[in-house]
Amino acid sequence: MLKMGRSRALLAVLAASAAGTASAVSASASRAAGKPTLIVYSAQGYDKAVVQAFIKATGIPTKLDDNSTGPLLTQIEASKNNPNWGLLWVDGDTAFAGLDQQHLLLRGYEPMVNWTPLAKSLLPKDKSYTPTGLTAMAAVVYDSTKVSSPPSTWQQLLSPKWKGAVGMNDPSQSGPTYPFIAGMMNYLGGVAKGKQYFAKLKANGLVVNPTNGPTLQALTSGQIKLALVQSSAGVGAALGDKSLRVKYLSPATLLPGCIGIDAKAPKAEQQEAERFIQFVLSKAGQRAMQSGDPTGDSLYYPVIRGIAPLKGLPPLSSVKTQRLNPYAWGGREAAINSWFDSSIK
Repeated sequence: MLKMGRSRALLAVLAASAAGTASAVSASASRAAGKPTLIVYSAQGYDKAVVQAFIKATGIPTKLDDNSTGPLLTQIEASKNNPNWGLLWVDGDTAFAGLDQQHLLLRGYEPMVNWTPLAKSLLPKDKSYTPTGLTAMAAVVYDSTKVSSPPSTWQQLLSPKWKGAVGMNDPSQSGPTYPFIAGMMNYLGGVAKGKQYFAKLKANGLVVNPTNGPTLQALTSGQIKLALVQSSAGVGAALGDKSLRVKYLSPATLLPGCIGIDAKAPKAEQQEAERFIQFVLSKAGQRAMQSGDPTGDSLYYPVIRGIAPLKGLPPLSSVKTQRLNPYAWGGREAAINSWFDSSIK
């Protein structure tokens, strides 16, 4: 009886131990099956609204790192051997082409959506990034109570009439500004001629501020008379101040807002990032984009059929634009931005 009691006790201990081990394994498996957190690097004014709508719609845990484009690209470059981002969402496909050329973007994903014809022409062949909206760079914003005859060509900005009166953004901070600079180089016939143009602008008193906001503030405070900013920022400012006007000099450079996925992210996070992109281009995602920053980044031209731009935007067909080859200009971004900061800023 004594031995049998010991045996039963031993069996009870073993059973309890086995149950405990099974519970630990089950808990471990449950943790492993949990959804990873999607890390979103973004410089879009509507990104918080979209992330919140995405979490509500999918339940996928998502963390937003909101910053200007320049610092976000610096973070990606600094951590490219051990990245901690899931997807990047900023304006300018040149930045994405540059990342793709470094093999930092996941290739082969394209959401199932009904693209506009223009959007189709912007899709990269290797499907390494996705356009989400269009703006133009640069729009010329001015105060109509102080400027009665704004310039009508890019060359007129070099006139003594506008000495010390023109302001623009720093491309190392402002994502839309490098495509503008590259666009001017493309329009004028090459890098060297473009550098000559900006050197002349500097000699004529060009004022450089970090981003759209400070450049527009310099305009409204009277420090400058002409602000060269992203079209969405310019139109938004004019909606809030009826004395401001927006003019497009020919050509303005087409500026796609894009999303790309980290090529080195865990597979589960890449799949979440794909769901995020699909959501952004859904009707619910577009509603969030257009409501998140109605006097700023929400003033974009949609890339999906059936989605109308917000009121206040001129028809895109009324603006003469040029499109940059992002793969021809993307790899030059770091060198040109460095030159601008050392020679023009």
